[in-house]
Amino acid sequence: MGKKGDLSNFERGMVVGARRAGLSISQSAQLLGFSHTTISKVYKEWCEKGKTSSMRQSYGRKCLVDARGQRRMSRLIQADRRATLTEITTRYNRGMQQSICEATTRTTLRRMGYNSRRPHRVPLISTTNRKKRLQFARAHQNWTVEDWKNVAWSDESPFLLRHSDGRVRIWREQNENMDPSCLVTNVQAGGGGVMVWGMFSWYTLGPLVPIEHCLNATAYLSIVSDHVHPFMTTMYPSSDGNFQQDNAPCHKARIISNWFLEHDNEFTVLKWPPQSPDLNPIEHLWDVVERELRALDVHPTNLHQLQDAILSIWANISEEFFQHLVESMPRRIKAVLKAKGGQTQY
Repeated sequence: MGKKGDLSNFERGMVVGARRAGLSISQSAQLLGFSHTTISKVYKEWCEKGKTSSMRQSYGRKCLVDARGQRRMSRLIQADRRATLTEITTRYNRGMQQSICEATTRTTLRRMGYNSRRPHRVPLISTTNRKKRLQFARAHQNWTVEDWKNVAWSDESPFLLRHSDGRVRIWREQNENMDPSCLVTNVQAGGGGVMVWGMFSWYTLGPLVPIEHCLNATAYLSIVSDHVHPFMTTMYPSSDGNFQQDNAPCHKARIISNWFLEHDNEFTVLKWPPQSPDLNPIEHLWDVVERELRALDVHPTNLHQLQDAILSIWANISEEFFQHLVESMPRRIKAVLKAKGGQTQY
């Protein structure tokens, strides 16, 4: 018995071709291996409707948001990335003959490729500092990984006993994570349960120093003389090392500048552009510490336990991980050049 049921578009075309070539239903069935009923049905459909496609007409519910409605919804998203589902639905329904519910809005947005996501937090970069970042990137665009191996990175970071989960959400498509309208800016600030200062280079993790009180120029001078100096002279005995620090007020104090001038024959202080945490790979080490703290089975209940946990996590960061961060520096520089000094994905 010949084949029955739905045929592929190719098979249906073969049936029509055989019949148009003058073969009878019996001859076509014998040649193609299909049943007489299938041959007759396919050829009749072609004669009446002029098509061989096996696609059937859809009888489902008509979509409430057509292409024009999707364009309208897209404009609403572009105008206000932080709008809630309720707000988007309300604004869409204004002036429309047929209103939609929030469920339809959600389904439509997902069909269009939009999802509610947390925005990337980036520093607010002024026009002046964009220029300085761009100048730094241009000056170091030819540096290789070997050059960046001669840099020791440093920074301070606070860690809290308890964390706030209050976060803004925005609507965006998958490739819009760095769109200016999808970003939330923040300003660097101190404070926290435990403040630590740390440094590292491609060769090794440096010391992690807890800061008992606020980090002023006097306290930072102790860190520089007791930790930075021995690290730099040990890791770079040929005086070819570069020490990186950001532009915090205590880093720019006169007593700090004078100390570095007295030791400029031992290592160089890298001239760092303002508002550039994305260029400092140590920020990713802080992220590791933060994630590991949150993942602890038993969370610290006091500052002493928190400090011990931070020091333990820092000491166990793998060499492969922090070396990979240093190796990313050429890509970071290219990202700043591409952004013309603006925010980058780092």
